[in-house]
Amino acid sequence: MNEYKKILKFARPHQKYIFGSLFFNLLYSVFQIASLGTILPVLGMLFGTIKSEKFQSAPLYSGDLVDLFKYLKAYSNYYIQSLVDDYGTLNVLAWLCVITAFMFLLRNLFRYLGSFLLINYRVGVTKDLRGEMYRKVLSLPVSFFTESRKGDMMSRMSNDVGEVEGNILGSLVELINAPFMLISTLISLFLLSTELTLFSLLVLPVMGTMIALIGKSLKKDSHEAQNEMGTIFSIVDETLKSSKVIKIFSAEKIMDNRFMGSMNKWINSSIRLGRKKELASPISEFLGSVTFLIIAWYGGKQIVVEHSIAPQDFLVFLGMFFQILPPVKSLSQSISNVQKGEASLHRVLEILEADVKIEEVAEPVSISTLEKQIEFKNIGFYYDKSNLILKNFSLTIPKGKTVALVGQSGSGKTTIANLLARFYDVSQGEILIDGIDIKHLKLKEYRKLLGMVTQESVLFNDTVYNNILMGKPDATREEVIAAAKIANADSFITNLPDGYDSNIGDDGGKLSGGQKQRVSIARAVLKNPPIMILDEATSALDTESERFVQDALEKMMENRTSLVIAHRLSTIQKADWIVVMEKGDIVEQGTHQELMTQKGTYQKLVELQNFE
Repeated sequence: MNEYKKILKFARPHQKYIFGSLFFNLLYSVFQIASLGTILPVLGMLFGTIKSEKFQSAPLYSGDLVDLFKYLKAYSNYYIQSLVDDYGTLNVLAWLCVITAFMFLLRNLFRYLGSFLLINYRVGVTKDLRGEMYRKVLSLPVSFFTESRKGDMMSRMSNDVGEVEGNILGSLVELINAPFMLISTLISLFLLSTELTLFSLLVLPVMGTMIALIGKSLKKDSHEAQNEMGTIFSIVDETLKSSKVIKIFSAEKIMDNRFMGSMNKWINSSIRLGRKKELASPISEFLGSVTFLIIAWYGGKQIVVEHSIAPQDFLVFLGMFFQILPPVKSLSQSISNVQKGEASLHRVLEILEADVKIEEVAEPVSISTLEKQIEFKNIGFYYDKSNLILKNFSLTIPKGKTVALVGQSGSGKTTIANLLARFYDVSQGEILIDGIDIKHLKLKEYRKLLGMVTQESVLFNDTVYNNILMGKPDATREEVIAAAKIANADSFITNLPDGYDSNIGDDGGKLSGGQKQRVSIARAVLKNPPIMILDEATSALDTESERFVQDALEKMMENRTSLVIAHRLSTIQKADWIVVMEKGDIVEQGTHQELMTQKGTYQKLVELQNFE
C-alpha cells in the first residue's frame, strides 16, 4: 500500500481530471437508475400489464421512503395509461422508445466523459513519472552507475514505466468507473426485487476469490519477466558497443547463446504470465453464466409459482444483471492488472528512492572561484575495507600550478581525480578548497569551478556547435569559435559538410579520435573553469593527433590550476610538480629534472617509455 501512496503523489497536479471524472460518473449512475423509469413502462405495454381498468384513479403515496419506488412505478404506469387513452398505444410507445434512447445516450455520454478525463490523468502522471525518473538518473552519483547495468536502467525507464501506465494507471479507469456502475446497477436491482438481488449476489464472492488467487500468481511471474528484460537490454547494449571485438574474436555464437538464453527465460516467464492472465476472463465469464442460469430458474419460480414479480420487472432485472457482470469482470481484471504491475512499480520506485550518496550539508558554503590552493589532507578511500585504493594521501596544488600524477595502472591516479570532482566522497581525511572541506560547499557551485577532459571523449549525437556549447549554454557563437581555435579544432570543424552545424553521430562516431578529443577540449575551454582535471587525455591518440591535442591542452592550462593524470610521461615534463604513485601511496615527487636526478621510480618509467 505504501508503494501506491508514493506513486499517487504524481497524481496531485492532475487531480482536476479525477474530480471531473467522478462528477461525470456520478451523473452516469443517476441516469442508470433513471433509465428504469422509461424502459419499464415500455415493457409493461408490450407485455400487456398496463391496462386502463387497473388505474381508475391516481395512486396515493404512503409517505414511507421504502414505498417511494413502488409509488413512482405505480404513478408512472397510471400516467402512461392516461396518455395511451388520449393518444393511442403506438404513439405513446414510440415516444417512450425515443425518451429511453435519449436516456441511454446521456448515460453513455457521461460514462465516456468520465473515462476521457481519466485518460488525460493517466498520460499526465506517466509523463511526470518518466520525467522524475530521468531527473533522478541525472542526480545519481557516478558510483551508482558502476554498480548498475545500463540495460536494466533503460528497461526500467521504458518497459517498467510502460507496465505501470498500462496496468496500474490504465486500470485506474475501471477501478473508478466500475464501482459507480456496480453501485447504480445494484440500487436498480434492489428496487426491482430485493429477494432476487440478494440471491443473485451469493456467487459473486466466489468469482472474486478465484480472480484474486490468479492475480497473486501474476505478480510473481511479472517480476521475473521484467528482471529478465533488463538483462536482455544489457546484452543488446554491450553488443552495440562491442561489435568490433565480437567480430574479430568470432564471438557471435557466444553472444547469441547469451542473448537467447536470457530470451528463453523471459519467454517462459511471459508465457506463464499470459496464461494466467487469460485464465481470469474465462473463469469470470463461466461463473457469470452459471449465475445467470440460477437466477433465471429462481426468477421463473417467482413469476410462475409465487407471482411475486411482474414479467417486465424480471426481464429488466435480467438485463440489469447482465450489466453488472461487465463491471465486475473489468473490476476483477483491473485488480489482476494492478497486481501484475506491482512488480514494475517496485522496480521504478527502486530508482526513484535510490540513495544519493553525494549529499550536501544542511547549510552549504557558497563558492565562486579558487583563491589560494587545493589541498588533499590525509586522504583514504576504499570501496570496501578489504579493497583499499588510497591511504594517507596528502598533496597541495597552489593556484595556477600544474600538478601531474604518474604511476602504474591501479595506483589510484584516476581515483584522486574522481574524489576532487566529488564523484565519490573520501573514506578518510578531507579535500580542502581554500581551507574549506568540499563536503561543505554547494555542490553545483563547486562543480562550476571544474573542467574535465578524459581519455574517452564523451560527445553527444548532436551538432559540433551544441556539443561545445554544453560548456557554457549562454555563450555566443563567437565565443564557441574562439574556444574551438584554442583547442586546435576550428580548422577541421570548418571543413565538415555543415561546419559547426554538422551532426557528429552517436558518441561522435563521424569524427576521428583526435578530433573528438579536441571538441571535448573546446567544450572545457568554453566553460573557462579555474580548475582543470585532465585524465590521460592523450593516451588513446596517435602521435600526430597527440601533438595537436597536447598543444591545445597547454594553451588551455595557461594560468589555470590543473591536475593532470598522465600515461605518456613526455606530455607532463613541463608540469610544475610531478607526483609518482604506487598502490595508493606517494613514492616520489618533484619537478621533472629533480626526479630524473633521483634515479628512482620516475626515471625507470621514463626509460621504459623511451625504450618502447
